Amino acid sequence: MDSTTMSTSGWPSADRLKQDERFMLEALRLARRGLGATSPNPMVGAVVVRDGAIVGQGYHHRAGEPHAEIHALDAAGSLAHGATLYCNLEPCSHTGRTGPCVERVVAAGIARVVAAVDDPNPLVRGRGIAYLRAHGVEVEVGLARRAAVRLNETFFTFARFGRPFVTMKVALSADGRIAGANGRPVRLTSDESNARVHALRADVDAIGVGSGTMLADDPLLTARGTARTRPLVRVVFDSRLRTPPSARVFGTLEAGPVIVVTSHEAVVSDGSQVSALEAAGAVVAGTAPHDLGEALRLLAERDVTSLLLEGGATLHRTAWQASLVDRVQVFRTPQVLGPSGLAWFASPEHLFAGMHERRREACGPDVLEEGDVHGID
Repeated sequence: MDSTTMSTSGWPSADRLKQDERFMLEALRLARRGLGATSPNPMVGAVVVRDGAIVGQGYHHRAGEPHAEIHALDAAGSLAHGATLYCNLEPCSHTGRTGPCVERVVAAGIARVVAAVDDPNPLVRGRGIAYLRAHGVEVEVGLARRAAVRLNETFFTFARFGRPFVTMKVALSADGRIAGANGRPVRLTSDESNARVHALRADVDAIGVGSGTMLADDPLLTARGTARTRPLVRVVFDSRLRTPPSARVFGTLEAGPVIVVTSHEAVVSDGSQVSALEAAGAVVAGTAPHDLGEALRLLAERDVTSLLLEGGATLHRTAWQASLVDRVQVFRTPQVLGPSGLAWFASPEHLFAGMHERRREACGPDVLEEGDVHGID
């Protein structure tokens, strides 16, 4: 049996709590190895402990493959009987691409499960915990909960609200501008910042831009100079169907699909443009006019759990005003573009007022400042 003990008061002893914390941190560390690869599933790590020693461990590698608990139990073999299983998320109880983990946990003879947080997925949401307890397994939930929710913030947003976790990213001059006069493109960020941006792109499911950005910059919208194992969805929010079929992004379809989100009206009234975009390789999707919330739900139906919203100003303001932004990332640069430059928000500083866990990071001569709009509940 696992060597953890209870105090005479019935509460876990200090030694047991210390051991639990150590092994939960190991489960979280393992879970992070799935960063950028498990979507639309969460990142999960699992550790099997017997007599104070790890006898099996594993993590979820990618969607459709065995879950972390299965890898850990397979590694532990017969030593799992009477042991404790640590995992950063409630074990699943439903059949999806793989079978329910709770059945394997019970069959392995696990005596105790310590989970950081219950699963927000409506198909699970406490059912895994209930199943384990009904089959005689001791279950404790809540250790390292904040760290576990933060690790899988995209999955929690996706499961709770039916939309992707949205990060609003922008490069700003020292005087709060994003482009030159009349929207003229200007390179603002350093090589170090650009490398950071491509690393961000490598971890998300999708990149989104407005049609104005597409027309002004003709971006490739790819993750370059970094490893990526899944297709990268590129989204153009284009209510008037202004995206040209000759746009460079259509030459990068090997990197992932390109979705042009427009209005139902535009799809009906401009069939020739729709046909031209589809011939270029685009997926054209119609939504209610100017309804970004519906557009995000449409992306969620395509298993997009995280969206890096790169611009421009109109799209950013629309997302902010609709309360659809979860994180703000501002690359502040030392350049000055002057009063004729294109402004982002009238007062960028007010966006950070009241934000949670504000962070600053040097990127060469630039500074990345970010903050979370919503706290961890």
